[in-house]
Amino acid sequence: MEHLLIGFFTGLSLILALGAQNIFVIEQGLKKQFIFLVCLICSISDYILIFLGIILFEYFQSYFNQIIELILNILLLIFLLHFIYSKIKLSFSNINFSTTKSEETFKSIFLKTLGFTYLNPHVYSDTVFFLGNFSKNFTLTNKIYFGLGASISSFLFFFTIGYLANFLSKYFNNKRTWFYINISVILFMTVLSLYVLNNIINFY
Repeated sequence: MEHLLIGFFTGLSLILALGAQNIFVIEQGLKKQFIFLVCLICSISDYILIFLGIILFEYFQSYFNQIIELILNILLLIFLLHFIYSKIKLSFSNINFSTTKSEETFKSIFLKTLGFTYLNPHVYSDTVFFLGNFSKNFTLTNKIYFGLGASISSFLFFFTIGYLANFLSKYFNNKRTWFYINISVILFMTVLSLYVLNNIINFY
């Protein structure tokens, strides 16, 4: 249960950003066009990529030696520091949503959602690399709980912002709201950074 919660809050912290994919989901919610399809594709994609990362690191773990383990932890720390920095920058930016309805077909929305998901390099760094790397020292059972927790956070997040877009839009367009959200995420990620830093220090 502990690793399920860690996975949930870690996944939620990673996904709580107004990147291209999330803006697209919110805009489809505001337009009331193919909301379920868009949310489902994004959620299932995250589930696949999260467990892909966990499985890859589980499979290649037998090939890890101490030096590779150290390098992966250093890369993980760099990723976290860059993530925190990007959150600080995001706190001072404004985002506006397009509410103009367009004549989109099921196929075009399907392909567009896949594009916003799988052509976004941040999706791979957040799910495959970060979550897989972070969970590499967990037992297999705890890795599964961790992955499920992260996947649940994605499902809840996408369907929440998709179906509550009209209600939430005034908050998403509010700079102060995102400032407080980002501060919370920064604090959580700082704790994770200290955890990874401790692993690096203990290597010596």
